[in-house]
Amino acid sequence: MAKTAAVVCAVVVGLAADVGLAQTCHPQGSFDAWLRAFREEAAQSGISQRAISAGLDTVRFDPAIVRKDRAQGVFTQDFLTFAGRMVEGYRIGQGTSRLTKYASTFARIEREYGVPGPVLTSFWGLETDFGANIGDGPTLTSLATLAYDCRRPDLFRKELLSALVIIDRGDLSAGEMRGPWAGELGQVQFLASRYVDYGVDFDGDGRVNMLTSGPDALASAARYLQHLGWRRGEPWLREVRVPRSLPWEQADVAIKLPVSQWAAAGVTLPGGGALPTGGPPASLLLPMGRNGPAFLAYPNFDVYLLWNSSLVYSTTAAYFATRLAGAPRVNPGSGVSPLSAGQVREVQTLLVRRGYDVGKIDGVIGVKTRAAVKDIQLKLGLPADSYPDATLLARLKG
Repeated sequence: MAKTAAVVCAVVVGLAADVGLAQTCHPQGSFDAWLRAFREEAAQSGISQRAISAGLDTVRFDPAIVRKDRAQGVFTQDFLTFAGRMVEGYRIGQGTSRLTKYASTFARIEREYGVPGPVLTSFWGLETDFGANIGDGPTLTSLATLAYDCRRPDLFRKELLSALVIIDRGDLSAGEMRGPWAGELGQVQFLASRYVDYGVDFDGDGRVNMLTSGPDALASAARYLQHLGWRRGEPWLREVRVPRSLPWEQADVAIKLPVSQWAAAGVTLPGGGALPTGGPPASLLLPMGRNGPAFLAYPNFDVYLLWNSSLVYSTTAAYFATRLAGAPRVNPGSGVSPLSAGQVREVQTLLVRRGYDVGKIDGVIGVKTRAAVKDIQLKLGLPADSYPDATLLARLKG
């Protein structure tokens, strides 16, 4: 069971912390001098002295936060491994129970924002185990430390200002602001700026409290998903069965075709039944290539990718929502043998040598890596399903 959102994402391969950089990367002078200047910036932005004092009087620079930031790993688990760990047993049972317990709240939220309960519950479960593990670190110290540090100061300066706005509005006190080391807040792990922009007082108590109020957290998530483009009443993901021969290069989340076209190509429901045609176009999503699970991904799936750009996380969250909505366990496919993270890095290195842009050489099969893999598969006459396998690695090495 995951303990916090940070631990949910700790199914990663760790990278070594650059301790020297963490100690010296402060070109703007001492932390105290930086904090004095930040106080002036906050006051000039209209935040009250009361909120500034409440939020900043006890913050300190914490080198441990910087070391954690430097040591972030990369998300390398494949879909079946991650989903098998995160979307079984405990979370299916707890998610189903919460859908029943809060049925009236979910119904109100869907009427207001168009986002159904299973979708919200999937994020709720993956991010914090339904609010059980929201983190207990001092959020304001985390944000101040990361705003002072040189790696992403502009991002976290904005978040620290937003945290002071939350205090100024009376939504949370400084003492209540506790969470994971990177400064997220609440049961769906919003950064402070998202909290300010999309927070909803759904329980009617006069403040937005996503830490202890499930209705506030869930409605805020729905409002944010609506902002990202969620389309009311439309599906997000549907498991399908694919024939052994397809134009595999068409299996790409960036390529959406009418469902009738996928049906004509031989794509069916898992049991072999005909796909329901009509409705929005869909992409054929093969998260582990042509031999693994297969889904049709509708425009609402793009919203998952805007919430979290990791294809594995987004596919897992969307699949979790389908399970909560009544879908059976996914068919794992046949014959899929995922490469290790080291082998993926080797594929990425070999692709870079051939002139491809794969993003970071990090063992993650991300958007750029998948695009490069598809292109080289086409050139080598391999099935172009965008998923690197041992055959492709051998061809690249040969």
